[in-house]
Amino acid sequence: MVLNPVISKLAGKLVVLASASPRRLEILRNAGLRFEVVPSWFKETLDKRLFKAPHQYAVETAKQKALEVARRMPCNHLKTPDIVIGADTIVSVDGVILEKPRDKQDAYRMLSSLSGKEHSVFTGVAVVLCHEKPNDGDYRIVEFYEETKVKFADLSEDMLWEYIDSGEPMDKAGGYGIQALGGMLVEYVRGDFLNVVGFPLNHFCKQLDRIYNRQGSCDGDAAPSPPTPVDGSSGRAEETGPATASRGCEDSDEAGKDLAKIIQLMDGFKASKALFTACKLGVFDLLQRRPASDAAQVALQLETSLKGTRRLLEACLSLQLLKSTIPDCGTPAYENTELSKRFLLSDAPSSLLGYVAHCDDSVWPLFSHLESAVREGAHQHRRAFCSKSGDLFQVNIPIERFKYALDANAELLTQDAAYSSREAKLKFMKAMHSIAQVTGRAVATAFDLSAFKSACDLGGCTGTMAVEMARAHPGMSVTVFDLAAVVEMIPHFQSSTPQDRVTFVAGDFFKDALPKADLYILSRILHDWSDERVHFLLGRIADACTPGRGLLLSEIFLERSRTGPSRGLLQALSMGDGRQRSADEYALLLKSHAFVVSGIKQTGDLLDAMLCVKV
Repeated sequence: MVLNPVISKLAGKLVVLASASPRRLEILRNAGLRFEVVPSWFKETLDKRLFKAPHQYAVETAKQKALEVARRMPCNHLKTPDIVIGADTIVSVDGVILEKPRDKQDAYRMLSSLSGKEHSVFTGVAVVLCHEKPNDGDYRIVEFYEETKVKFADLSEDMLWEYIDSGEPMDKAGGYGIQALGGMLVEYVRGDFLNVVGFPLNHFCKQLDRIYNRQGSCDGDAAPSPPTPVDGSSGRAEETGPATASRGCEDSDEAGKDLAKIIQLMDGFKASKALFTACKLGVFDLLQRRPASDAAQVALQLETSLKGTRRLLEACLSLQLLKSTIPDCGTPAYENTELSKRFLLSDAPSSLLGYVAHCDDSVWPLFSHLESAVREGAHQHRRAFCSKSGDLFQVNIPIERFKYALDANAELLTQDAAYSSREAKLKFMKAMHSIAQVTGRAVATAFDLSAFKSACDLGGCTGTMAVEMARAHPGMSVTVFDLAAVVEMIPHFQSSTPQDRVTFVAGDFFKDALPKADLYILSRILHDWSDERVHFLLGRIADACTPGRGLLLSEIFLERSRTGPSRGLLQALSMGDGRQRSADEYALLLKSHAFVVSGIKQTGDLLDAMLCVKV
């Protein structure tokens, strides 16, 4: 069936998914459904003995999840959704219901019981129609389930424990994820594969078709045929004759999509500031040390107001930065999601806290003067941060080009500003360090660089990219070439910088002789400078290269039509001297300096990569 006409019926409606499952999120988003995520606080403690069939347990759990969110949102979130979707996936074998394993031994028990057998995967789904209350009662619900048969191979003890030790089984119903490593355990699947992943998309779309397409109303206000009361006997909606949508209905759907897009853009800054504030206050680090803390406990530790803390935690919950549970006391307790654990903890290997702080302290105030920047076509550093020239090196200066501002404005630097200059440099370097930790590996592994035995990272800052290059290419030594004022700060980052095959050399790549290397690296450099300076720098690199030597360029590559990626185009609004370019534009730029492109890689990460060779 064609999904778009079905999914499009929900445009302009507030659709809520009462689940934080990343697999369900991915399935529904890939189908084009726009929705908010509000994880349910319903405790999955229903007595399985009360249900005659496994699917009844899954459907009832899904219904209770959805109802909890539907009832909570008007009070806690101050808005009423149009529909709430609840889902619960279970595995059943030999009449026994298997949910998520408690620990490794429980995972072993589950997986060994599935070895060599065919079992059933049930997903119960409940769709709560929040604006329909038959007979002045509770909400109407459409509920259904899907069953898929899965056969496991005979699993050896070694294979079982190798899979369990991977950690994958611990948050999966039945102890396996078919879409990942668990797929190696499966001999065959009979039925809906996505149902095993976590959500029966085809069956869900058929139910939406019955609710919204096959009733004689464009706006869906007429009663669906027939949704189920909460007392809930049947969960199946009857098929009815198809209705022809009017042009007015199509226009309304399109207007709803446009309105949702505009509202999303209007509210985007609120989400950014919520993230910045939570990071600055140390919310995620605190919840990592003290998981399952309630708002009062968090407020006490952070020395913030209870009212403000509660609202910030709820905002982070809606942004999927936090998850919550309701313990016996009935007060929500908060924990970090995997997303926050990966990027928002100060000690996480891929921590972005340094870059988040840079965006909050430097980019945010700069963009608050965007109207002036557009009117004047000029950078707004002074208006955003400085009352006089002597303040250029205050801690909050936005320093996309800080490393070279020191040299360009040396006559303005006073002795009193020296300390704040040092602090600003360190702050900027932390920002660049954190973003390089996230992007470095994708760039370093974008191409086979085994032909290059030495590399020089120009403007390589803390050496994070150099470290990733050395790790990815064991035969390569890397020199980081940056200003003396930067190199002297390297001890602050030394713990993450291995000494073997990565060295630091102080110098200015606009003035000093470049270190000899087989490969030169320019990561997030060219977009910052005027065309004149870019050509000057590329000319110096070309002069240092003999034929066959390489240049690895890493930037955000725009589309030629300038329709994306929006991150690069938005960054250009800062009105610096430089500009963003497409891959084709960079290729022409490099060709003018006798470099021929040998490969372009859209990494899917924050930065793309281009490898060029001198001819």
